[in-house]
Amino acid sequence: MNWKEQYKSFLWILGFFLFAYFMPIETASFKSAIYEAFNLAKWYAREHVLLCLIPAFFIAGVIAVFVSQAAVVKYFGAKAKKWVAYLVASVSGTILAVCSCTVLPLFSSIHKRGAGLGPAIAFLYSGPAINILAIILTARILGFELGVARVIGAVAFSIVIGLIMSFIYRKEEKQREAAQLAMPDVEEERPMWQTTLHFFILVAILVFVNWGKPDSSEGFWHFMFVNKWFITGLFGLGFALSMTFIIKVRKLFVLIGTLAVIVASFVFYSNPIIPFIVGVIATTIALTFSEGEPNQWLGETWGFTKQIMPLLGAGVLVAGFLLGSQENPQGIIPNEWIAKLVGGNSLFANFFASITGAFMYFATLTEIPILQGLINSGMGKGPALALLLAGPALSLPNMLVIRSVIGTQKTVVFVSLVVVMATLSGLIYGMIF
Repeated sequence: MNWKEQYKSFLWILGFFLFAYFMPIETASFKSAIYEAFNLAKWYAREHVLLCLIPAFFIAGVIAVFVSQAAVVKYFGAKAKKWVAYLVASVSGTILAVCSCTVLPLFSSIHKRGAGLGPAIAFLYSGPAINILAIILTARILGFELGVARVIGAVAFSIVIGLIMSFIYRKEEKQREAAQLAMPDVEEERPMWQTTLHFFILVAILVFVNWGKPDSSEGFWHFMFVNKWFITGLFGLGFALSMTFIIKVRKLFVLIGTLAVIVASFVFYSNPIIPFIVGVIATTIALTFSEGEPNQWLGETWGFTKQIMPLLGAGVLVAGFLLGSQENPQGIIPNEWIAKLVGGNSLFANFFASITGAFMYFATLTEIPILQGLINSGMGKGPALALLLAGPALSLPNMLVIRSVIGTQKTVVFVSLVVVMATLSGLIYGMIF
């Protein structure tokens, strides 16, 4: 009998029993925290799953099926120049408007295809950390210095953390590299530009459906926001052409699906999410009744969905219970406690901001108004940067999924590195400014 496993099961059962036994269900704060947990889950399902995660799952499926392992190894693995791999990984967030959860299927996919641990971790951190729109809004709303510090810190973090992770697990990485170097160079079945174009169209759809409303009612950003669904529609037509001529899905299925989306766009003009859902359903049906690579694409997409969604759901509920929802960031842990603990620029204040940000869930751009409220409540500049560097890149749901991909030990090391570096960066920034 494996006593270690038995004790682990016993501790889980004991923990749940003690929680249930002492559950303060009669208190108003506990009832409110329960409500906010489900409120966050509802918001997440409505605003984030449809527009962020579903496109991300399909993009991860594209990487898994249409991007060969040799291609991933060429740019992120043993056969890649280190400076190229880390540079590409560290600036990826300027292209992908993703949060700490949306980046997970993409990270899982490139890691599965053979990306080195260091570049994969750099990509995992940089994806949500240096979203270009978030950087601009940080500079405009929270101050130019904080915006610049966020860019420098995020890019440097992704590279340094990736290098440290690669060094710590260098023996394991050497074994993977030896296997990759022994792989023969396989000629791509499809020209790389076609796969790149199909990938770019899906990324563009992901970016534009999530284009946030700017604080100004004029200018380029406002123009893009007002016309985001029209631009998404144009890329949707490009997606239909790509499905037909690049992915080789049967033309009849693509035609019927495209017509269904067009009809839904006219009928539900005031609610563009419905045509988007119709497009997702049409794509799923077309891939279901296709053979070969298109059907494999759907299989990989569904595989990532099964792996990630249950963990995200559980993590969102716990995060909402502890820290509240988007509408009311007030969970079982009072906000007043947090605001008091992150005042000034002490080592503890920066560490507490880092560890709190690491476990909180921030959708893309939502960290800015939350941080603005905390600053108005007395948060110091150093802890503000620490939270900005730890928060968007990590969350409790994010950690649960990372653990399922790279294991508990590597996840603990990665989270610890982010928290420590965010703490030190906040401390230094607070001393300077």
